[in-house]
Amino acid sequence: MPEAKSSRQDPLRWTKKPVRRSVSQICPPPRRPLTVADIRPGMENERLGVVRDSMFQNPLIVKAELGKPREQSCSLPGIDFNYGLYVRGLDGGVPEAIGHWNVFKPQPTRHQELNRDYIATNRGAVKAGLVTARETLLYKQLNDFRVSSKDNRRYRKEPTIIPPNMTFGVQSRPSTPLFDLLQHRYQKLWVQEQKAAQKAIKLEKRQKVSLGKLYETRSSQLRKYKPPVKLDALWHMPHFQKVGPHLDTFPSEADRQRAFKAQREEHAVRQGTLRMGNYTHP
Repeated sequence: MPEAKSSRQDPLRWTKKPVRRSVSQICPPPRRPLTVADIRPGMENERLGVVRDSMFQNPLIVKAELGKPREQSCSLPGIDFNYGLYVRGLDGGVPEAIGHWNVFKPQPTRHQELNRDYIATNRGAVKAGLVTARETLLYKQLNDFRVSSKDNRRYRKEPTIIPPNMTFGVQSRPSTPLFDLLQHRYQKLWVQEQKAAQKAIKLEKRQKVSLGKLYETRSSQLRKYKPPVKLDALWHMPHFQKVGPHLDTFPSEADRQRAFKAQREEHAVRQGTLRMGNYTHP
């Protein structure tokens, strides 16, 4: 009974105490490649026969263990290895920076040579009566015309004026609206647009004026009227008009007309010159 009382009196008995982790647990060392000593019976990389450490450094041979990340196949350098580029100090470091102030020495300005004025040179050669290429070349070698300092600015490319608030580089792409994608917002907006379009179509049909019955006029009737064409009887020789048929295979005239009618209906799907043969389709 005293134990029960103590458990009721101590409310922090079942609270989880914080666990302090070491630096090696927070930042574990890099995974090194497998060796023969690390292989245990039942592992995926268990081999039969001769086994060497170099076999576990081939990514085509090493298999991933079940429930574990894939092992690295390359060996890593030691602890004293520094990754990255090591830049050696050439300016003396902190002592030299404290000892004196490094002042930038301005470079002496050089006299800039003016550009040659080819227009004035050619004009002077023509005035002197020199028109051939050889004479013009010799005139250019003897007379050196230069552009004035004011005109020389035309041949220079003025520096572009860049606004002070301009940002260089490629404009970053806007972030993907994952919240809208997970909620299918674009699908809902599309459905709403389709419903609104259908509602507008129905409203337009409802407001459309329905015309009454159209009556035929004489002009419309004449436009549709087709005058009957009288077909003349075929010409027969006079001495064959009173000759009757020698063979009659129909029991009566009604059967004859019924057979002719069936032949006219099947005329389009039969073969032969007179379309009285077999059918063209099965």
